[in-house]
Amino acid sequence: MPMRKSGPLDAMLGARLRTLRVSRGISQAALAEKIGVSFQQVQKYERGANRVGANRLARIASVLDVSVTEFFESSRTKPPGLKSPIHLLAEPGAWQVLKAYARTPSPRVRSCIVKLIESIADRSSGAKAKVVARLRAVDLGERRKFPSRR
Repeated sequence: MPMRKSGPLDAMLGARLRTLRVSRGISQAALAEKIGVSFQQVQKYERGANRVGANRLARIASVLDVSVTEFFESSRTKPPGLKSPIHLLAEPGAWQVLKAYARTPSPRVRSCIVKLIESIADRSSGAKAKVVARLRAVDLGERRKFPSRR
């Protein structure tokens, strides 16, 4: 019997699993213990590297207190691409950044957070000209409100 390879649906299910797990504050190790696998196996499920069987998926859904259909809601049309919200939230640290952003009441501070993160991302991808242009776009009024320490 040939081995079945994981596919795009497995990756989508894994991303959804990670999003649901993180939103409930459950670690990979805690989930793994409750469903009877190693935390490495949970990592493989979340990456979509390994397929999740029906019984195991039912156990995971029970631990996360969701229905099994929650894992497939976004797959009704087509598997999400790498830029879909599900995949973006599955990135390590994304959920924490989003929660901190949501707790920030000031629209100006939120704008600065977005510009900071975008400039860091652009810098790490080597787009220095974009960073300079974006920083120049910040008006003098905002710069005066947040003076730099010299």
